[in-house]
Amino acid sequence: MKVLKTDNLRKAGEKGLQKIISGRVRVAVGTGTCGIGNGAKELHRAFEKRFNKKGEKVSIVETGCFGFCTEEPIVNVHIPGHPLVILHRVTMEDIPSIIKWVGGGNIPGKKVLCRIEEWDHLTGKIIYGRGMEDVPLWNEIPFFKGQEKIVMRNCGLINPEDITEYAAVGGYSCLQKVLGENKPESVIDEIKKAGLRGRGGAGFPTGIKWELMRKAPGSPKYIICNADEGDPGAYMNRNEIESDPHSMIEGMGIGAFATGAAEGIIYVRAEYPLAVKRLRKAVKDAEDCGFLGENIFGSGFSFKIDVVEGAGAFVCGEETAMISSLEGKSGRPVPRPPFPAQKGYKGKPTNINNVETWYNIPPIISRGWQWFRKTGTGKSPGTKVFSLVGKVTNTGLVELPLGTSLRTLVYGIGGGNGTKKIKAVQSGGPSGGCIPEELFDTPVDYESLALLGAIMGSGGMVVMDEDNCMVDVAKYFVEFTARESCGKCVPCREGLFRQMEILKTLTDGKGSESDLALLEELGTVIKDTALCGLGQTGPNPVLTTLKYFREEYLAHIKGICPAKVCPELIKYEILEKECIGCTVCARNCPQNAITGEKKKTHSIIQEKCVKCGICLEVCKFGAVKKI
Repeated sequence: MKVLKTDNLRKAGEKGLQKIISGRVRVAVGTGTCGIGNGAKELHRAFEKRFNKKGEKVSIVETGCFGFCTEEPIVNVHIPGHPLVILHRVTMEDIPSIIKWVGGGNIPGKKVLCRIEEWDHLTGKIIYGRGMEDVPLWNEIPFFKGQEKIVMRNCGLINPEDITEYAAVGGYSCLQKVLGENKPESVIDEIKKAGLRGRGGAGFPTGIKWELMRKAPGSPKYIICNADEGDPGAYMNRNEIESDPHSMIEGMGIGAFATGAAEGIIYVRAEYPLAVKRLRKAVKDAEDCGFLGENIFGSGFSFKIDVVEGAGAFVCGEETAMISSLEGKSGRPVPRPPFPAQKGYKGKPTNINNVETWYNIPPIISRGWQWFRKTGTGKSPGTKVFSLVGKVTNTGLVELPLGTSLRTLVYGIGGGNGTKKIKAVQSGGPSGGCIPEELFDTPVDYESLALLGAIMGSGGMVVMDEDNCMVDVAKYFVEFTARESCGKCVPCREGLFRQMEILKTLTDGKGSESDLALLEELGTVIKDTALCGLGQTGPNPVLTTLKYFREEYLAHIKGICPAKVCPELIKYEILEKECIGCTVCARNCPQNAITGEKKKTHSIIQEKCVKCGICLEVCKFGAVKKI
């Protein structure tokens, strides 16, 4: 075992702990992208101004997102000796009552979401305080009940731009541990025993991937973080980087040591400006503290990280396409073998894992593979972070043990729809599958979803209700994948485009039953012959909707859209008895397609109507009907 230089880490941790738990009141405003979009930055500035004006000894800091996006802006307040209190939907008008509370007044009850008495981190627990039993604990709230925070263990609780706060919750101690033990093979063995599978979608065993890389001849070796999250409705990676960038950096450092790499690259989506900003700062701070760069902790191990911003091509989420992009070429996949572990970036051995995979590494090293395997299933240990969006009451980021049912996710945590019947959930992004409500008892793991024709993907979950047309949904996702196809292979380039054409014919009411057989045949051929994962999974939305919602396709062939979504298959009419002739609909119609005198029944000229639905939206008397 090597004797390392650990003073910097120890001092950083002590300094950070004084910021998180000290004798001062701490007010932390969640300033992830979702919080900022709801006014969190203005709240933060207002808190600073008001507390500074009063001369109070209060720490005002920024944190990332706590996950409950529906309830933003979220502010957490810690008064020494008391639990951490999470406030939700905080507005500028709430600031005076919060100031009175921290000064000894009554708690602003309507704004209190929950309390946290203690919080697990890498090397122990933060004990905030006990009491306040009238406020529910965080894991008693329906949205958080059943969640287990491994990847998101620090999100929303520490300042992502302060490396000392990361050190205070055990940050970089796992990197220090493996460098001190100096046994790369033991690290790989630990990851293999943990059963960690890549969280980017395919679910390939991470430890085996690392082992292949370590044994591969050639130098230098590279590791890459795939942070090119491009699924519509998915924002797990964005939040993780915005809220806790050092966890990813530490995970990559451990992976580099285990695989024999000295250089790392983070390929991050340029459309994530806040994540990029915080990530670049984290890399610089880690270098300044000696946790990255030359001779880390005096161990003799050196590792540097470059941050590269991708241009937004969805196909660059595929390993070989990403490597091509990093090399300055067009982002197009290449056939495998050879695999990146044999011949990757610059022709050298390369290992690629996605953001969430790297976040799992420090906890496994800290607590051991046996601990990790206690969560999840035998074949799919651990947790998975999902972005729960769509027609559901509670939206946000959800971290659940793998094997949890879709029903728990959608109804237990998501709270269901509330008013309308839920029809399906799209799992795995645009290349995923549409799973009907009657199959929601299915456990969410790699094998179970594959049996339904869906995939885990990076973790996007889009909930749809009775107002969603499943033929239109399939068309939307195929349009996306067809547009994002790099065009290199014929099955993907031509096949997806042809599927898109057929689906448009169906949504226009001009399709036939032979089109359904052709859609299925095309889907099977594309899956079997496309070069990369984009084409191989691109037909999933079509194949699953045909399998589970075939009656909707047949209805479209008859000229009916049951959900009344497809413009060519619906029309708007004005009901004679309900119309009072207020003229609001006529004045708002962009096509001047509504006629009628004031105080007399109006009518719609169907030939001019573009089915925009504005008349239905503006009518206050229920006189407009969509049929």
